[in-house]
Amino acid sequence: MLGHGKKAAPVVKNGAGTSESKAIDPLRNLGVQDNEDVKLMLQGSSMIKVRSPRWQKRRTLKLLEDGVTVWCQSHKTSSRAKEQQSFSVTDVECVREGCQSETLRPMLGSVPEGRCLTVVFKGARKSLDLLCQSPEEAQHWARGIRTLQERVENMTQKEKLDHWIHAYLSRADQNHDDKMSYEEVQTMLQMINIDVSDQYARSLFQKCDKSADGRLDHSEIEVFCRELLRRPELDAVFIRYSANGCVLSTVDLRDFFKDQGEDASLTHAQSVILTYELNAWAQKNQLMTPNGFTMYMLSKENCVFNPDHTRVYQDMRRPLSHYFINSSHNTYLTKDQLTGDSSTEPYIRALNHGCRCVELDCWDGDKGEPVIYHGHTLTSKVPFVEVIETINEYAFKVSPYPVILSLENHCSVEQQTVMARHLRSILGDKLLTKPLSGLDPHKLPSPEDLKGKILVKGKRERTVDEVAYSSSDLSSSDEEASRSEGKPRAKKEEKKSQPAVSKLSPELSELVVYTRSVPFKGFEQAAKNPATDMSSFSESEALRLVKDSGTHFVRHNSHQLSRIYPSGQRLQSSNYNPQDMWNGGCQIVALNFQTPGEQMDLNHGRFLQNGQCGYTLKPPFMCQPDSTFNPENVGGGPGHKPALLTVKVISAQQLPKPEWDKPSSIVDPQVWVEIHGAPIDNDKKKTHHVDNNGFNPRWDCTFNFTVHVPDLALVRFMVEDHDYTSSNDFLGQFTLPFTNLRAGYRHVRLRKVDGSSLSPASLFVHIKVSPCQSSPVKPSAKSPAKFTTKKP
Repeated sequence: MLGHGKKAAPVVKNGAGTSESKAIDPLRNLGVQDNEDVKLMLQGSSMIKVRSPRWQKRRTLKLLEDGVTVWCQSHKTSSRAKEQQSFSVTDVECVREGCQSETLRPMLGSVPEGRCLTVVFKGARKSLDLLCQSPEEAQHWARGIRTLQERVENMTQKEKLDHWIHAYLSRADQNHDDKMSYEEVQTMLQMINIDVSDQYARSLFQKCDKSADGRLDHSEIEVFCRELLRRPELDAVFIRYSANGCVLSTVDLRDFFKDQGEDASLTHAQSVILTYELNAWAQKNQLMTPNGFTMYMLSKENCVFNPDHTRVYQDMRRPLSHYFINSSHNTYLTKDQLTGDSSTEPYIRALNHGCRCVELDCWDGDKGEPVIYHGHTLTSKVPFVEVIETINEYAFKVSPYPVILSLENHCSVEQQTVMARHLRSILGDKLLTKPLSGLDPHKLPSPEDLKGKILVKGKRERTVDEVAYSSSDLSSSDEEASRSEGKPRAKKEEKKSQPAVSKLSPELSELVVYTRSVPFKGFEQAAKNPATDMSSFSESEALRLVKDSGTHFVRHNSHQLSRIYPSGQRLQSSNYNPQDMWNGGCQIVALNFQTPGEQMDLNHGRFLQNGQCGYTLKPPFMCQPDSTFNPENVGGGPGHKPALLTVKVISAQQLPKPEWDKPSSIVDPQVWVEIHGAPIDNDKKKTHHVDNNGFNPRWDCTFNFTVHVPDLALVRFMVEDHDYTSSNDFLGQFTLPFTNLRAGYRHVRLRKVDGSSLSPASLFVHIKVSPCQSSPVKPSAKSPAKFTTKKP
């Protein structure tokens, strides 16, 4: 029966919090109870919501008592509309002060800029443009949201659990009397995604109802919730290592860390007790109770992802061609390729998520000012100058390493000159305008050499010196070089009205330093070109080269950059599988960042390591000009040693419901464990589903995988809601490089479909990695079939 299990020890009543029960104060948890900005937000502010200069409506914005949810008053009554009337500060990408959005810029001059505010959300949600009553009010809200974001990010797991409890309590307390009847408790159980027997729920209710009045007060409700939050599976691990079944000594803890593959010194054990133990007596005597053990196991320190890799730890002094580079396609688009809006905000989202190569499709605009949009479509236009201003502001907020501007140039010579002027004047010293002194100008520098620099990728006319260095075709146009990069081709009459792209503005041409676009004319010809030349490939062309000429492509990519872009037929901004391209050593694998799903999960996972700086060092066997690696024919060889991965999926905690589910529905979760890598390694296995329990389901399923090329592999944990009658619904996922996995008992912090945190939802797993004793299996002539999972 749910919630029952052997208690680990009598020292502390439950395994999810302290022995004391007191009303939860979320603002105190966040440490903002005395913050003046937050106080104003709690009082609420009357603002004007702006959708256009003609559409302006007065709204009241108010921070709710949970300290993270902002409610925006409206007259709409539907449940869906009401959900959209609120947002969490955790869903905010950034807050922009002044008239910086596409909506507010036209109002510049007609309203005081200091009163304008734009809340940019993660994912595809439209931004919220606001006109405050005063500049001071705008500053209060901007600072307040940023303060709350920072505090939530730094909350401990215990504080997150407290917040989680409080949010559901306030929603279930229907008459807002700070007490809950049994009927209200049943409503809360549905909300937290759990279906328990009426007998167990009622007995637990009566046990917590100390006053016996049929209603639980705030402290009694917390006890009720914490009893539900007990973790028998953690108790079992605790008892296994406890010498007396009540507490862990430093020696017990040292043995646990040894089996986890961690620092097994007594000093480390003592440090963990001091950090996570909640009981003062136990801490003083260097003992750990079940409570303290639970807090440690739920902490970031025990995450499945190696915490040492959350910083930049790789060698950043290798040539650019030796790195996978986090890259975006048609970065300006918010939705599809035909009618979607163009905006500066996708650049903010991409750069804030470590993207280091963004794309700008440049066309002639009115009044001599170039614009960016998807040419010959109904997508809206955004001024080139505004995009460059946005890039200048956000380029190095999360990573100091170089940003590449991939220019798709369709402008006249005159407007190309304007582009060059904007690039120089706005970017200033950040813009790389000449080769770095002391380095060979024909070789690629390193990310370390280019720290803080912005590079322009595009066509450039060669100098006399470069003509002597290379025998490649010098007259190729940017359009030829990219094969139109998946863009719709202009009709004949449209082509007549367009300037000849092959005519370059000298001012723009000279800004292309290390990333010159050239057409690919075979590996033999490319080998004669300087390393600073690079080519773009459609996904189909790149996939053909990976499959038919894998070793040659890997060698080519060891010294020159390759950019891959999606097919022009992906009108809905869908994505190809980036793993196929990484298998060939391609560095700039550009994806539609606005489209969530498995492909973007893999991209997030690939660049999760190395401090999420946007550059990940390729495996050594991919960086050698004489490499023998062929992703389609893995047979062992130098550089990659097969490993056996054993994953035990034990349980999950606080899984969400799909947004579109009925309030009364409960999920039936199942877990997929997937390996994405070389074709021989692609594999996935799933657990059985657990009926009616998204709160604390148990599986205890063990899977084995042989991984032949560990350095290329990604591991993806994906949780979905099993459905007998229709497709399964996505609930959460987490993807990370195989080489960043940590062995032992670990928690997997799940993420939403847009890649943001789904805290406190997690999986509890046990990981074991060991050398593969048997020799690698030779693939058959027919490569293993690729697999795909259903898109959420």
